[in-house]
Amino acid sequence: MIADKTDPLLRLESLTVHYGAAQALFGIDLAVGRGQTVALVGANGAGKTSLLKAIMGLAPPSGGRIWLDDVEVTGFAPAAMAARGVALCPEGREMFGDLTVKENLELGSLALRISRPELSRRLEEVYGRFPRLKERTTQRTNTLSGGEQQMVAMGRALMAQPRLLLLDEPSLGLAPLVTDEIFEIIKQLTRAGVTILLVEQNAARALTASRFAYLMANGRIVGQGQSEALLVDPELRRAFLGAGSDHNPAASRLGAAGLTNIRLEKPNLSKQTFMPSFKTTDELKARQLAGLKWTVRHAYEGSSFYRARLDEAGIAPGGINSMEDLRRLPLTTGEDLREGYPFPFRSVPYEQIVRIHASSGTTGKRKILCYTAKDVADWRHFFARCYEMAGVTPLDRVQIAVGYGVWTAGVGFQAGCEELGAMAVPVGPGNVDLHCEFLVDLQSTVLCCTASMGLLMAEEVNKRGISDKINLKKIIYGSERSSVSMRRKISELFGGVELFDIPGMTELYGPGTGIECPDHDCIHYWADYYILEILDPETLAPVADGEWGEMVVTTLSKEAAPLIRYRTRDITRIIPGPCTCGSLLPRHSRLSGRTDDMFKFRAVNIYPASVDRILSEVPGLGSEYQIHLTRDEHGRDSMLLKVERGEGVEAGRRDELGREVRYVVKHRLMVTPEVEVVDYGSLPRSERKSQRVFDTRITDSVV
Repeated sequence: MIADKTDPLLRLESLTVHYGAAQALFGIDLAVGRGQTVALVGANGAGKTSLLKAIMGLAPPSGGRIWLDDVEVTGFAPAAMAARGVALCPEGREMFGDLTVKENLELGSLALRISRPELSRRLEEVYGRFPRLKERTTQRTNTLSGGEQQMVAMGRALMAQPRLLLLDEPSLGLAPLVTDEIFEIIKQLTRAGVTILLVEQNAARALTASRFAYLMANGRIVGQGQSEALLVDPELRRAFLGAGSDHNPAASRLGAAGLTNIRLEKPNLSKQTFMPSFKTTDELKARQLAGLKWTVRHAYEGSSFYRARLDEAGIAPGGINSMEDLRRLPLTTGEDLREGYPFPFRSVPYEQIVRIHASSGTTGKRKILCYTAKDVADWRHFFARCYEMAGVTPLDRVQIAVGYGVWTAGVGFQAGCEELGAMAVPVGPGNVDLHCEFLVDLQSTVLCCTASMGLLMAEEVNKRGISDKINLKKIIYGSERSSVSMRRKISELFGGVELFDIPGMTELYGPGTGIECPDHDCIHYWADYYILEILDPETLAPVADGEWGEMVVTTLSKEAAPLIRYRTRDITRIIPGPCTCGSLLPRHSRLSGRTDDMFKFRAVNIYPASVDRILSEVPGLGSEYQIHLTRDEHGRDSMLLKVERGEGVEAGRRDELGREVRYVVKHRLMVTPEVEVVDYGSLPRSERKSQRVFDTRITDSVV
């Protein structure tokens, strides 16, 4: 429902605003009827001020249209908007402190160039509404109280006699009694026929002073309705307004305390779902075919790499007519990504790229993946779907214990959490003391981590005797394989906490491309965002459902760096048939291994070849080495790197060489190994490929 859509003074259609690459508003539709006060309510950072600036011409829209009195004014300058009767009373008042009250008021009509008699008349009208200002007409505004400065700001806007008054946070920083006075003036202006768009965080005040309201969150309108209905809505009042009502707003927590950083979007988010809308597998297949056609055309037209590969395979964008045509498309690999450094697979202009993420760079150049705003939004959406499938709600407190930075882990977990509307606690990896402190003090209900970090935290909680002081219900873990016994131990040590395995990789957005379902017998993957094939890693022929093979993925809507039949090297299998949890989304088993020799250590992907390359750069070392990976009873992973000193290098240089190896490995791979420098010729040689990695961390099944 839109406020007086039949006769609006102001109308916004699909309005978007960007600040550089960052998008602040997403498709805003809004209307303000003549003579009405319409409230725009939301938390700090929801985009409310950006919306007012766009209307006033201070922030040029990047999309959509603005209509004032049925005349399109999109992109008009502030002076042009003022001439058409729009006035802005900004957040923070923005006084000219060295000028008097009268001089500040006169500035409100300066751009209109009215006559002196008309100026005097308007001053008297403002003084009539704000008698206190007349008493202080010659007083400098930097000596006024906050409430008096707000009156000056509103009076200055009224000096233009606007048809539309934009009020931005009029109660900000004011005492409750002064806020009462300001909102009484707003009601008087409404009764006088002034049209007002009121931006306010204090929900009780805003809803009481307005006829219609929009609820805003994360740059979007997430709810709307008649203000008095919203004010007495049982769910809204119970969650956010306490005992307040339209007759007694001061009785609410917000009205009495003047709290501003409220989360009105939470009730709305708790009603929405992030699950796909299709009801049958046929609908999903139709969506996949449409996405496949789009991806092939988009990649062909936007990427020189894909154009060359598709031309070589004799495939034109229009040649994709069925899902069977997928097998005609060429395979791509991680080597293609590295060879295309720094922007491999790029299929959009640079100005559309808003973010990059990268792998750990363990085989030389990092695999950098770029993202458009839509890619980021899609990722947020399906990561929120992961949380939803795991039973996480907006009432949960999600403690994040994975890495931030160029890696996709931390930012992915946090973005999905915020999209869902839950509270994010972004601690990051390590720092066990802070994690334990927050588990107790913040009563976090969900922990996001690697499997080894989960086991470490479980051991620490038990060792510190705080098991009965925490409120953890779920652990969502990823980035590394874990055995059945390891999962069981984590759950037992945490008192029966529920575990969810969450896969993902940088190439395919990041973590969150699927999640273990509540029945814990599979991982559902988001087949509306990518197609999953299982191929024999040797013959590259498809294998039957239920058979193990290499996961190959093709994205369906990824803009910046689409994937076409990308070999992930991960080993899994498609699980046929419907899931007992009732979801129509297809499913695969938890990952059992890889087709190459990559291993993960403390959430970092490492190839032996990268270790080889690093060691070859250290003078005094031989060519032979071994990597030993172990896990102690507390879940702590260790890496021992055995390296030979070079032929003829003195044994007395062992410590020096060990320190140098530790330094370069930590600098290049972001992990710190133990180093043992051994005598030249002491490590075994082989006519065939020598075994480099000895991994004893997992000794039983992962499924």
